Amino acid sequence: MTLPGRRAFGPPPEGDFILLGKSLPRVSAVGPSLSSPGVVRRALLVADRKEPLLPLAQGLASRGIELYATDGTRRFLSERGLAAHGTEELTGLTSWFGGRVKTLHPKLFGGILAPRDAKGLEEIEEHGVVPLDLVAVLFYPFEEALLGGSGEDLVERIDIGGPSLLRAAAKNYRFVVPFPDPADTETLLAELDRSGLRVGLETRRRLARKAFRRCALYDVAIETWLDEPERAARGALASDLTLGATGEPLRYGENPHQRATLLALSSPPGLPFEPWPLEPLKGEGLSYNNYLDLERVLALLSEFEGPGAVVAKHATPCGAATGPELLPALTQALETDPVARYGSAVGVNRPLTLEGVEALKGTFVDLLVGPEFSPEVRERLLKRPKLKLVRASPPDPGRPRWEARSATGRLLLQEADRRELTRGELRQVTRAGASEEEIRSLLFAWKVVRHVRSNAVVLSRESATVGIGGGQTSRVGAVRVALEVAGDRARGSVLASDAYFPFPDGLEEAGRAGVRAILQPGGSIRDPEVIAAADRLGLAMYFCGWRVFRH
Repeated sequence: MTLPGRRAFGPPPEGDFILLGKSLPRVSAVGPSLSSPGVVRRALLVADRKEPLLPLAQGLASRGIELYATDGTRRFLSERGLAAHGTEELTGLTSWFGGRVKTLHPKLFGGILAPRDAKGLEEIEEHGVVPLDLVAVLFYPFEEALLGGSGEDLVERIDIGGPSLLRAAAKNYRFVVPFPDPADTETLLAELDRSGLRVGLETRRRLARKAFRRCALYDVAIETWLDEPERAARGALASDLTLGATGEPLRYGENPHQRATLLALSSPPGLPFEPWPLEPLKGEGLSYNNYLDLERVLALLSEFEGPGAVVAKHATPCGAATGPELLPALTQALETDPVARYGSAVGVNRPLTLEGVEALKGTFVDLLVGPEFSPEVRERLLKRPKLKLVRASPPDPGRPRWEARSATGRLLLQEADRRELTRGELRQVTRAGASEEEIRSLLFAWKVVRHVRSNAVVLSRESATVGIGGGQTSRVGAVRVALEVAGDRARGSVLASDAYFPFPDGLEEAGRAGVRAILQPGGSIRDPEVIAAADRLGLAMYFCGWRVFRH
């Protein structure tokens, strides 16, 4: 059976043609038939935020493609000089129940879901359906409403028709173009121009995948909001949780014989787990190990209000400093461990100057990260052939964050440790007390030690590290490593430990090396022995009452 005014599977005649008793404008003088997959003659546009779809609408209209739109979108287009049919012309339905029902109609969904084969074309005519070739939908912004809304206000921001229309187009991608993302406007219009208003199967499949992903993440945002009372009752980050991720392959994992993929995880508002913005500026792609180093560098930099610098190796700090100016802080961070800094990641939280570049001279830096690099600095850094350069700023220390790790085929989630240690939490447990300068240094060392692999010990002077011992299986071992790194600089320094001293041995080693004051959580059954040892050595020691393990 043929459509009125059309030859079965052949090009339309010249001039306007009649479809189901309606006169529809011509798409081209010699165009393909309705059975031609991917050819765009008519497009449906549905948007809550309409401005992002305007370039697409203008591009489609300028190519002679007929536009259909829901009432608000149609008015928006009309005000900007673009003619569009209302969806009520297809359905006979305007809006029910305050707008809750306006697109949920078989004639509209039939125009999207109908296969364009002989049987489908027969049913198109039988049911009086206008076939639609492209469906562009922008949902009600539930995720944005979630940041400031609650209760029934949020219920009304749950889009039903939009996701249904987009899913229908994505299901029928063999014939219809789903369009969920305005970022694809330019490439889509270019393909229409290259291919005579046809969108290829590969592009339709890619857009279908993108459409289903958009629907999935939208549903996750709603599910997460509905789960909020249960999470609050349980004191948990989540009960059941679905995370979205965009992935790209890495060259290899921790070692060249291991495959690896980078997944940028995201979650709905309320469960803030989102990638920190990174912009690689130079060098080959970031490796698996580079990302681990970046995590630790940026997380530690977020602890510093003033200019600061961090040197990290194997995802643990090996130098850190902060102060009134960046250059001295960078120099002090690099000087902490001249051996470990070889092949390290270096991060700064202020724009790097040419003097800062000079301070890096003679040090092999694998990765350098900072918030900004001037053209002069970038030009100088380009001369370092193996350097990877990344523009990034530390995460907002006030924003809640998650951390995720895998173990035994399971995903472990925890909130990032952002608890601040205040001066008032320090409890002096020895006869000797520390000076105010030493107290400030202890608080600085505590900021650093919670970013070092456990067991962890940090020696510092003022606001710069002089020795770091991390990743040890005993606390005395961590002390010995830190003292070895510090050498003569240990004398007069202070020490922070990420957990209590189970025996006096580590503290005794520190005292003999000239350490002046110690900060630790306390809580060991041998605390009295440890305190007595500190008193014998004339050390000032403070307990804070909570630990900062990082495994």
